[in-house]
Amino acid sequence: MLLNKEKNFISAVVYVHNQETQIYRFLELVNETLRNSFEKYEIICVNDASTDGCIKEIKRYASAVKGNVISILNMSFYQGLELSMNAGVDLAIGDFVFEFDLPLASYSSNLIIDVYQRSLQGYDIVAAAPLHGKRTSSKIFYAVFNRLSHTQYLLRTESFRILSRRGINRVHSMSRTIPYRKAVYANCGLKTDVITYDNERYLSFQDKDTLHKQKDTALDAMILYTDIAYRFSMIFAYIMMLITTLTGIYTVCIYIGGRPVVGWTTTMLFLSFAFLGLFVILTIIIKYMSLILKINFNKQKYIIESIEKITN
Repeated sequence: MLLNKEKNFISAVVYVHNQETQIYRFLELVNETLRNSFEKYEIICVNDASTDGCIKEIKRYASAVKGNVISILNMSFYQGLELSMNAGVDLAIGDFVFEFDLPLASYSSNLIIDVYQRSLQGYDIVAAAPLHGKRTSSKIFYAVFNRLSHTQYLLRTESFRILSRRGINRVHSMSRTIPYRKAVYANCGLKTDVITYDNERYLSFQDKDTLHKQKDTALDAMILYTDIAYRFSMIFAYIMMLITTLTGIYTVCIYIGGRPVVGWTTTMLFLSFAFLGLFVILTIIIKYMSLILKINFNKQKYIIESIEKITN
């Protein structure tokens, strides 16, 4: 706990989707940490169409908290982590904004304060990353993404992060929408840091909808922030070029050898060069489409149902 409370206004955006058994304890951790360390703060719980009793748990905890510090942002339907957190950050008014992607109290309050203190040292984005328990699928995704992307910082599994208001403004000025926050944060040009912490076995408590949405997000991120499609098309074009060359050599040899089938030589030569041209053109088209996607994202379409300011 800080002896003198910080003057900066702090916003904490918490993503909530069917975490009834975890949310109460997590709100205790976050609220006590912020209350003991900051004069003014707010906690925004983004309810992404939860079907369990997590909203009742949030209201039960909020009823015992002094002041109007807890709000619930209800999404109209399930829209996934990225859009929901974008909605929460847009609503936040703090000088610094914490993003808690998973309401799981697997770390101490000291880590939250350490991340904040680190941001005061000139880092606009600071994340807390666990040392253990990372899923194999996540390791593979980050390894491929970091290899194929050109981001300023490498991506990894993170538990939560803090953004300065300057960082938020910079990110929103870079693109019309933010389909994958980590990639934009890593490539926004501002100083970024990661604090690692020793943790127990990482448990995510993710349902099928969440896992399906994460797969879609991973695919979108690969297309938007890496040149994987362009590289794949180039490799295929080279393969077709090799096949075309070998086919051309073979047809010429058959023709010179005096054993040609009527029409076969000219047909194979035509098809070989036609397919080569086709894949070269496809490579160029995919390159231009990738550039257009990166420059002009689709307009953001998250839909909010209501905002509840819980008062006592």
